[in-house]
Amino acid sequence: MLNYRQLHYFWVVAKTGSIARASEQLNLTPQTISGQISLFEQAYNIELFQRVGRQLELTESGRQTLSYAEQMFQIASELETVLRAQPEEQQIVFRVGVADMVPKSIVYRLLAPAMALDGVLRISCREDKLERLLGDLAIQRLDLVISDSPMPNHLDIKGFSQKLGECGLSFFADPALAARLSAGFPACLHNAPLLIPGQDTMLRSRLLRWLAEQHLQPRIIGEFDDSALMQAFGQSGSGLFVAPSVIAEEVCQRCAVQLIGQTDAVTEAFYAISVERKVKHPGIVAITESARHQLFQ
Repeated sequence: MLNYRQLHYFWVVAKTGSIARASEQLNLTPQTISGQISLFEQAYNIELFQRVGRQLELTESGRQTLSYAEQMFQIASELETVLRAQPEEQQIVFRVGVADMVPKSIVYRLLAPAMALDGVLRISCREDKLERLLGDLAIQRLDLVISDSPMPNHLDIKGFSQKLGECGLSFFADPALAARLSAGFPACLHNAPLLIPGQDTMLRSRLLRWLAEQHLQPRIIGEFDDSALMQAFGQSGSGLFVAPSVIAEEVCQRCAVQLIGQTDAVTEAFYAISVERKVKHPGIVAITESARHQLFQ
């Protein structure tokens, strides 16, 4: 079984950079700390540090161990804060993972109802690739994952998808590029520079299929896994870009771009993925109710 005291000594040494500084912080002798770390290394037949000159540097095993130790002691610190709080001061930490292609404006609108629960929740939000987020969901590092696709069938992870809603797709361009588009929508897309979502998104295949059905061949000049980055390139005039129609007005105002056209033939859906089939978490309930009855009404 993992010796958490030894792991803690290692963590402090790695954070402070030396056994001497760690001994001052822990109020222990350097010999005690060094001996305990040696026992930890012997138990797993690894080396955590290597000496380079007069400095200690982490080995590859040390870096990997530190990554896990950081997360463990961060969670332990959060738990201690919760346990020491008075009942009326306690908050529920609501840990949300967001797939990187979900537009940030959509994320904010989805999470806002949970943040408005009179201080009951403290939201911890992290953005990453969907599969990594689902891995953290499986081991309960996350309470919820927001994605543009439901739970993938090929993953051996227990999770349940709730569709929050869907909407059509809007096309935008900066004013200079918009002025050069002579035809009406959607004909103006033909041979126009276009920025599209990356290969891992559900929207990409739907968009390309619709363009083919309309006999349109834009010049695809960029593919982006991050919707904010795609909008930044579009705002600079690199090409037309797309966003969910439900935030079209906000995109125009924030990015100073023009709405070129909209279609409901291509839709983008958003999902809440959790480990509970019947959702009880107050944050998830607030998100799903608001999404279905307000945002995607």
